[in-house]
Amino acid sequence: MGAELTLGAEEELHLVDTGTLTLASRAAELLTQLPGESFCAELQRSTIETNTAPVRTLDELRRELLALRRRLVDVAEPLGLGVAAVGTVPRSTAKDFELTGEDRYRRLQELYRELVDEQLICGTQVHVGIADRDLAVEVAQRLEPDLPTFVALSAGSPFWQGHDTGYASFRTIVWQRWPTAGPMGQLSSAAEYDRLVADLVASGVIADAKMAYFEVRPSSHVPTLELRVCDAVPLVDDAVLIAGLFRAAARAAELDIEAGRPARLVPPPLHRAAMWQAARGGLSASLFVEQRHPRPVPAADAARELLARLRPALEEFGDYAFVADALERLLARGTSADRQRTAVRQGGLDAAMRSVIEETQSGLD
Repeated sequence: MGAELTLGAEEELHLVDTGTLTLASRAAELLTQLPGESFCAELQRSTIETNTAPVRTLDELRRELLALRRRLVDVAEPLGLGVAAVGTVPRSTAKDFELTGEDRYRRLQELYRELVDEQLICGTQVHVGIADRDLAVEVAQRLEPDLPTFVALSAGSPFWQGHDTGYASFRTIVWQRWPTAGPMGQLSSAAEYDRLVADLVASGVIADAKMAYFEVRPSSHVPTLELRVCDAVPLVDDAVLIAGLFRAAARAAELDIEAGRPARLVPPPLHRAAMWQAARGGLSASLFVEQRHPRPVPAADAARELLARLRPALEEFGDYAFVADALERLLARGTSADRQRTAVRQGGLDAAMRSVIEETQSGLD
């Protein structure tokens, strides 16, 4: 695997009417003007997903993300629409939800009812190329202890139904309601993983393999390992930072496997508690850094500890300088959740709506 790990990202982006500052269910209209290989529909009509091409460097990933956002904004702006990359937009309400009219989504709505009707959330998924699926399954399990830090770094969904939830990433809480959200458990091979997914489909609890919504999983359609815990983030450099850390974590896990070092396994109740803690406080509170006997430390310290531990892998890819600088900038400015709350204090929900659109569309010229 080594330095050949490719990178890719999927961004789920909210569409906002810039006049009313409410969600706009016009994805289908925009998608007729966008290439299908890079843009697609999501469950809700107010969201469009972008998909980068596979790349090898963080700089290439950054250019891809900026280009796809630029392409979407160029189509959206003449229609009076803005684009917001956040876990939830500050003014969304349940009545804003409109289901995308595909048979698959209609079946999901029939099965999951309120879970679908309240699915006004957006995430960023990062893909790292791992062709060996047995290795991907083993690496996925070894990344579990670091997932709360990824949640905290991306936290950008403090508002739900127009009020402050008290959480930095309420999207995480909403997402955890799905029956397959969470860790995939201890598995020994890709064949065992496939049997698990097949059993879930056969049970009728999930409709297909794409609904194995594990926190980290082998992708259902490309030879990659996929990180799924992050909120959508408005600043592209934060998305690239997360991608760089995830790839380095995958590489570090591979080296541990090759060296025969044991995995840092987390008891499921403690992992759930750690994920809740990260969603609750983001970077403004504490995270657990000792898995079997939780030791809460300030989230910024936990993020810097992760950076230090992953430094050899980051340097192998030539990513350390960018990631270290990007992390310090994120810690200094705070997460999107922090900035949204500041905007609300200064100008109410409208100010927060404008700020997430401005941040998402910044740097595209």
